[in-house]
Amino acid sequence: MAKKENVASVLAFEKKLVPSDGRMYGTAWDKRNEKSKPLVLIEKSVRGTISNRPNKEDIEAFKKDPAKLDAKVENPNLQTVDVCALETEHDTLKLHFTLKVLGGIERPAACNSAAFNLGYKAATRDYIKREGFRELAKRYAMNIANGRFLWRNRVGTENIEVQVKALNKNSLQDWLFDATRYSTRNFDVDNDHLNGLADRIASALSSENDFLMLDITCFAKVGKAQEIYPSEELVLDKGKGKKSKVLYAVDGIAAMHSQKIGNALRTIDTWYPEFGDLETSAGPIAIEPYGAVTNLGKAYRHPTKDKKDFYTFFDKFARGEKLDRIEDEHYVMAVLVRGGVFGESDK
Repeated sequence: MAKKENVASVLAFEKKLVPSDGRMYGTAWDKRNEKSKPLVLIEKSVRGTISNRPNKEDIEAFKKDPAKLDAKVENPNLQTVDVCALETEHDTLKLHFTLKVLGGIERPAACNSAAFNLGYKAATRDYIKREGFRELAKRYAMNIANGRFLWRNRVGTENIEVQVKALNKNSLQDWLFDATRYSTRNFDVDNDHLNGLADRIASALSSENDFLMLDITCFAKVGKAQEIYPSEELVLDKGKGKKSKVLYAVDGIAAMHSQKIGNALRTIDTWYPEFGDLETSAGPIAIEPYGAVTNLGKAYRHPTKDKKDFYTFFDKFARGEKLDRIEDEHYVMAVLVRGGVFGESDK
């Protein structure tokens, strides 16, 4: 590896995929393009039963006096929660958001080393010249077409339609996708319709200062009066709040966090070491420096175990050293599209 005289202790990149919050509406599938009604959150009080795992003290107490368990069961677990559901005449969820795709990947938002910056620019320009963001753009386009951003709302849907419009002045274009025809487990699809959207995304990412603005509307036929799942707010101090579950809303309309939509769009990493292993693979995972999947409590790209993490690759890539696989280059560039602060110590 090249010597590290060109250390950048201050190094940051702005994200290049910028989604808005996703607002949610209810409609009927047969009239989905005609009218819809904003979904609102409903506060509900529920009476739950004690079902948590007992600690050691509880187990000892139950052994000494079995009636103590009966006393706990008799004590109701009262909760106030937010819920969201379609109205009885509606069977379809409408989710609407916009997505801005930015160029300028060659320029860090902040970099305090001119020498590092020169090497980094040369590496990214070489990648753009060879690859043109085609593979990444295809995967981002797939995650739009397959409706991955619906998250839990995608499960058990009869029909899913995704309408995409490019809103750039003088370059209007639109696409229509049947999301049920596109897998969320792989990216092995090649058709002109999908490629058309991917080409527009790749063109924006490869540019120096251009952008692409997409308007995305998704209709998911989930069933009449069925429950809908907006983003859930993180309640840092539940002891002070009156609700045990708080859902997200924008201007009174149930919504999906822009961060959650962005996480779905960048769920394209099939290049980590365990992918394809039936026992341990998590399928495609979101692009992260350590391949972190928080709901599984696991990092799939360990910096010491297999050395397939972002920093191991980036330190070589940005200084002009060739990586072993083109997939590793795709991964590095995808992390830069994600954005973040990646400064290194100069010690």
